[in-house]
Amino acid sequence: MRKLLMSLLMAGSLLAGGIGAALADDASAPAAASAATASAPDASASAPAATASAPAADAASAPAAAAASAPAASAPADASAAAAAAAPAAPTAPFSVDSSKINSGDTAWMLTSTALVLFMTIPGLALFYGGMVRKKNVLATLMQSFAITCVVTVIWTVVGYSLAFTPGNSFIGGFSRVFLEGMNYIKGDKATTLTVSHLATTIPETVYFVYQMTFAIITPALITGAFADRMKFSAMLVFMSLWSIIVYSPIAHMVWEPTGWLASAGILDFAGGTVVHINAGIAGLVCCLVLGKRIGYGREVMAPHNLVLTLIGAAMLWVGWFGFNAGSAVAADGRAGFAMLTTQIATACAALGWMFAEWIAKGKPSVLGIASGAVAGLVAVTPASGFVGVMGAIVIGVVAGVVCFWSATWLKHKFGYDDSLDAFGVHGIGGIIGAILTGVFAVKDIGGADGSVILQVKGVLTTLIYSGVVSFVLLKVIDMVMGLRVTEEEEREGLDVILHGERVE
Repeated sequence: MRKLLMSLLMAGSLLAGGIGAALADDASAPAAASAATASAPDASASAPAATASAPAADAASAPAAAAASAPAASAPADASAAAAAAAPAAPTAPFSVDSSKINSGDTAWMLTSTALVLFMTIPGLALFYGGMVRKKNVLATLMQSFAITCVVTVIWTVVGYSLAFTPGNSFIGGFSRVFLEGMNYIKGDKATTLTVSHLATTIPETVYFVYQMTFAIITPALITGAFADRMKFSAMLVFMSLWSIIVYSPIAHMVWEPTGWLASAGILDFAGGTVVHINAGIAGLVCCLVLGKRIGYGREVMAPHNLVLTLIGAAMLWVGWFGFNAGSAVAADGRAGFAMLTTQIATACAALGWMFAEWIAKGKPSVLGIASGAVAGLVAVTPASGFVGVMGAIVIGVVAGVVCFWSATWLKHKFGYDDSLDAFGVHGIGGIIGAILTGVFAVKDIGGADGSVILQVKGVLTTLIYSGVVSFVLLKVIDMVMGLRVTEEEEREGLDVILHGERVE
């Protein structure tokens, strides 16, 4: 398996080198386009951003509205010229507005969505993963999700948000929001002003910041499922801290910032198929390969200690996911409602797809199976939820349920890697399925963009190569400095007692 990993990394490095020149050419194109639009502002300048994500579409609406309200001239051609001249360019960085510009309905929905997405990690993911490990490791597993929530909150505040969601270049943002410098709320005697993000112009920037923080929190937390039962707590904290800055923020910038390389190319990712799930899934696969298998893997029984906790956690993830997907509309509008609809449909279809596949293969449908299938459906519909219709959601759900069951059973055992809780099998494979099928089933009347399988594959490969290679390097450096894995004796004793001095009785 180690030879396979090295082969994959070598192939990724060669591929990265081969496309390096092309990436540089692509990166220069958005800059040239930006220069052109700066000299002749027009609502159409925001078209690439609108195809990349829903928040960018919101930002693009301001110049369109301004163009619509421009005084009409006597001739249609004169009217068009006057409207074009009067329309301001779409905002490209956070800016201040009067409080009257804030939409209370959008803000209320985004506050709710933020709480729902945080609910996905603590307690949702913590319980989902905690129930699947052996009893001697349950507290350590819960602790990982809780500690990551705390650590990433600080990192996102200090530098993560700035690197992800402020203008910089095509691959990384700038430093204008380090320690949230410039983000404010000023209540005056006659007027109140506050800052908004250029990606969400109808809600306070503070709300958008915390909403995106919850995405930055759950992504590294998902990775922990791949190496459950065997990583040092200290090494985990260092890895997740560095990974959040060096891997998560650049990928988020490339996909969701309008000037990002993948956003400018037209890659569709409504709520995080590439940014969250493929990103976390491939990092999880690299983690479990670098750390190696658990002691006794394949020879000893490693059954989940409490499937009640797992099912409760899966149910919490399902409920919280509405904030994840419908919240990514960044508005209380029809698109948010449609994203909620497709999320529910795809999740149910995936849960049934996994359940029936397992029923046929093993003779019985399991609780763990239907719960895992539901999560696979949630993962797969994430990039597609704001772009596809009902039939697209059904197909994505069924395919994700069946294929993720195959990846978590046959594929894992065929290649012999120990993905403890199927972080790659569900999130990596499910994210790839959803991202590619978004290119197949995207409906322009719903999301404002035509899908392209080739572009979606470009986004998938970029994420796999960048996240996989950088994760490998980080792990190797940390292993040399402080070690990644607990000793064999400590692993057999259980991480609860060894790492935290506690146990579940």
